Amino acid sequence: MTERAPLTRTPTLSRKLSAIAESATLKVDAKAKALQAAGRPVISYAAGEPDFATPQFIVDAAAEALHNPANFRYTPAAGLPVLREAIAAKTLRDSGLEVDPSQIIVTNGGKQAVYQAFQTVVNPGDEVLLPAPYWTTYPEAIALADGIPVEVFAGADQDYKVTVAQLEAARTDRTTALVFVSPSNPTGSVYTAEETAAIGEWAVEHGIWIISDEIYQNLVYEGTRAVSIVEAVPDAAAQTILVNGVAKTYAMTGWRLGWMVGPQAAIKIAGNLQSHLCSNVNNIAQRAALAALTGPQDEVEQMRQAFDRRRRTIVTELSKIDGVEVPTPLGAFYVYPDVRGLLGREWAGKTPTTSLELADLILEEAEVAVVPGEAFGPSGYLRLSYALGDDALLEGVQRLQRLFAS
Repeated sequence: MTERAPLTRTPTLSRKLSAIAESATLKVDAKAKALQAAGRPVISYAAGEPDFATPQFIVDAAAEALHNPANFRYTPAAGLPVLREAIAAKTLRDSGLEVDPSQIIVTNGGKQAVYQAFQTVVNPGDEVLLPAPYWTTYPEAIALADGIPVEVFAGADQDYKVTVAQLEAARTDRTTALVFVSPSNPTGSVYTAEETAAIGEWAVEHGIWIISDEIYQNLVYEGTRAVSIVEAVPDAAAQTILVNGVAKTYAMTGWRLGWMVGPQAAIKIAGNLQSHLCSNVNNIAQRAALAALTGPQDEVEQMRQAFDRRRRTIVTELSKIDGVEVPTPLGAFYVYPDVRGLLGREWAGKTPTTSLELADLILEEAEVAVVPGEAFGPSGYLRLSYALGDDALLEGVQRLQRLFAS
């Protein structure tokens, strides 16, 4: 047998992808589920996922779609025309922006829309202003577009909302885009109409793209309305990509149906990307989303009211813990307490100095899963999703109260 010559070159993996971190929220949720499967009574506040079933009329629409062979074939990569028309109607109704269906691309969840938005407007070396606390996927998606995320932090004293002055201080001649999220994941903060307008006008003045994630726009409380940045500043529409989807409002996280809306030129090149990336989104999910957007909204309102009830409960109960500061969120289904008052103190024989260490302590000692602030920006904070059952929500916070009793 002829001997093989020794290898002279070892295959390598992508440096870009190797630098991308796993989603911290999904990682914590997976760990909690693994502990639950092993028999431990873990209560998880980790996943941003409604605990409700998808409304039955939406499921029925999907079942009916399974009987139409047309749904077994390729359809337009940008989405079913009838669904894009429904999305255009929703965009006008909720975001105050009239768009043609050709300005819309249906994506595999809002996460793909976020990815494609950055791919569309960011060039290598461009800087993207990223208000913090931020959703864990944004900086990774910016990096995948060869951009540079520039964090602009606003703490609990600002209700986690950045100001124009902060954005201007962070702007350079390489600033290309701004991420704007209201209501916010992870904080639940909602910008006022005036705050939104000020940021939109600033972005227009400096020719900066706006990536506005509106996935939580229908989950607001206390009479609050999440005013879209393109409604507050109509001129901003020419340089804004809206990201949205059915996951949160309709309890459809697993259906993977989102969309992006933007100027024709941007949507055209994003559509070219999607045509090579994945082609059309699952047609059954598209039909289900169509039913969600055009059908009765009674159950959506019932879910919103349940989230509101849980929001009030978790804020009240967390506020009873000495060392925890809890701004009241007005949107989404998250609370983001400032827990710096718990750090550097001994709990159950341990002295956590970071929110990452604190989250590990909470999981081990109280069997409660929370996501540490390091996943969303600076240490010293925790994210808790209150999209879980009322009884579990209260029991979990009571465990924290017992753990941190003075």
